[in-house]
Amino acid sequence: MEHSKLTQYTTNDSGSSGESGSALNGHFDDIIKRPDALTRTVSAVPALAAESGSRSTDGREDRTRSAEDSEKSLPSLAAAYTSILRGLGEDPQRQGLLKTPWRAATAMQFFTKGYQEKIADILNDAIFDEDHDELVIVKDIDMFSMCEHHLVPIFGKVHIGYLPNKRVLGLSKLARIVEIYSRRLQVQERLTKQIAVAITEALQPTGVGVIIEATHMCMVMRGVQKMNSTTVTSTMLGVFREDPKTRDEFLRLVRN
Repeated sequence: MEHSKLTQYTTNDSGSSGESGSALNGHFDDIIKRPDALTRTVSAVPALAAESGSRSTDGREDRTRSAEDSEKSLPSLAAAYTSILRGLGEDPQRQGLLKTPWRAATAMQFFTKGYQEKIADILNDAIFDEDHDELVIVKDIDMFSMCEHHLVPIFGKVHIGYLPNKRVLGLSKLARIVEIYSRRLQVQERLTKQIAVAITEALQPTGVGVIIEATHMCMVMRGVQKMNSTTVTSTMLGVFREDPKTRDEFLRLVRN
């Protein structure tokens, strides 16, 4: 399948705003019927074949918190950081550290603010009926996340492509999907899959491809301390997995 026409964007933008879809990422109330080819592809990946309900792509209960939950937990979170400072041999009462526990607690809540949002909440009025069946690519989306193994940053770029099936998504919403899942404790492999499945659930496209290129501070600052290492992960669904020409076109355009 060749696609001579292309819609391609480079963005660092993000937007906001809910529509119902399936439950693979744990954010939708009812299941949408997908084209057969895409259904086969999703079913072929065990981690994607999650049951209906509030579960994430790895089968765990999807954890969300409200703004009220964050406010209530802030004192206990700050107290935990005070204990950490003492455990490191520091004096939490010295001038430079006096407000550090509160600052660190507030910062950690911001780093994980994706737990306060659901995909359905940001897709309102952002899915449009459009007779467009050529590739749409949004690349170089800035991504910041936290490694769930060491609680240190992961940062890099996300490249998203999809082949519409008579429906398109507002471009900034792709960046918002990235933001919701990246602003949680993560591993890069799961993050890549969650983004791809969320787009699949929302749009029922003919295919979806997601690539993440990221630096992990747990490799740069500690352990093997490889300063220039980059981790690349990808998830291909539908024709992006089944048709080599479509996949190659997406990969070539992302590299360009």
